[in-house]
Amino acid sequence: MLKSVITGKGFTLKPTITGRDAAVAGSMERTSSVRWALTGLALSMLLSSLGTSIANVGLPTLAQAFAASFQEVQWVVLAYLLAITTLIVSVGRLGDITGRRRLLLAGILLFTVASVLCGAAPTLWLLIAARAAQGLGAAIMMALTIAFVGETVPKAKTGSAMGLLGTMSAIGTALGPSLGGVLITGFGWRAIFFVNVPLGLLTFILAHRYLPVDSREPKTDRPGFDSLGTLLLGLTLAAYALAMTVGGGHFDRLNMTLLMTAVLGGSLFVLAQARVASPLIRLAAFRNAVLSASLAMNALVSTVMMATLVVGPFYLSRALGLDEALVGIVMSIGPIISAVSGILAGRIVDRLGAPFMVIVGLIDMAAGSIALSALPAMFGVAGYIAAIAVLTPGYQLFQAANNTAVMTDINPDQRGVISGLLSLSRNLGLITGASVMGAVFAFASVATDITTARPEAIATGMRITFAIAALLVIIALPIAVGIYRRTLRNRALAQEA
Repeated sequence: MLKSVITGKGFTLKPTITGRDAAVAGSMERTSSVRWALTGLALSMLLSSLGTSIANVGLPTLAQAFAASFQEVQWVVLAYLLAITTLIVSVGRLGDITGRRRLLLAGILLFTVASVLCGAAPTLWLLIAARAAQGLGAAIMMALTIAFVGETVPKAKTGSAMGLLGTMSAIGTALGPSLGGVLITGFGWRAIFFVNVPLGLLTFILAHRYLPVDSREPKTDRPGFDSLGTLLLGLTLAAYALAMTVGGGHFDRLNMTLLMTAVLGGSLFVLAQARVASPLIRLAAFRNAVLSASLAMNALVSTVMMATLVVGPFYLSRALGLDEALVGIVMSIGPIISAVSGILAGRIVDRLGAPFMVIVGLIDMAAGSIALSALPAMFGVAGYIAAIAVLTPGYQLFQAANNTAVMTDINPDQRGVISGLLSLSRNLGLITGASVMGAVFAFASVATDITTARPEAIATGMRITFAIAALLVIIALPIAVGIYRRTLRNRALAQEA
């Protein structure tokens, strides 16, 4: 409205804001802040997933640039993944203790600086060390990005936010190989790391400006950080990840030793967690049926999705006879569908509820796995694409619903570590899938060397592998149904009360 004001020059009209107008303006400002904060979180997820996928395409160039073997340059990828896998739970817990905003800002800054060091590395081993530092930054970004959703987004919109983060993760995965190829061709291999720098700076600015400030609690009220638990968990996860990745798919004495080391480390970790005053992971949390079931389903589903990345290229090239360019195009269809379906999946979760949509997502994935087992043999490339078009939206729906179901009612002081556990279960599923599903494929193809197997053998391996993948998803279905029934029962009890 307009209000008359006396000035030195007489009467003037000056707009004033009434209480209602002020409330509307405040609401619009909060909505804008939420959007910008979510943009910063989305970029954080994009960067961490881009860092995973963009380096793969550069391995042949790196082998030539540093006169190294393929096994040596593989550590450029492995160092990044190991850093994420071993540290993601610990950094989530550290964020709960010290403040998620300041730790996320430190993680984004570390990722950005490490990207500079990767691009400027004069030797392969310095590049690998910088990639490990970059992986630490990515672990912080992955763990705390999901944790921040509960602090920045209204509860009714949690599913949409999780869907957006899933979309950005898929975009980063899909964009990495193509963007990396263009950058290497035009500017050399160093550009695939330098490209992260402007994006990292933008992400840092948005996070610093719009994420909620950490509460200033007295230091005496803060729980301590479990250093012993962190060390034991890190060693356990590193041993398991190495057991699943070294050896090029051959499980020998070294792999068995690493696996036994992981079992021993895990046992010591559980004993340590039961005795410390402020454990890294409260073992009582696993008595929560929703959390334990969600982590198990997340690992199973990720194992299945990794099978498409491991088996798909061999089937398309060896069984269907596609050249490398066409294989790359067909393999990019899945991530593109993920990117398109992610936001829609989140909105569906908000509308129909997370526990029910977990079931729907798993049914869709089971149908997609069965389709991958049958349709490519019947219709070739068209059958493969059709099956992927069924499987991938189901995965996005599952991810959005599962993450929402876990993170919605978590205590604020546990959001970081629970978010880290979600990401960890996904990463362990991917690592296990790469090893186990790859071994299943090789065994089903009855070939000692899969690269020289006959097309008919590859086709047989494809059918059996995805029949087993469908079985894994079906195993997860009763778990999801149990969670759904528990949710309905709890709601009925709450209404009676």
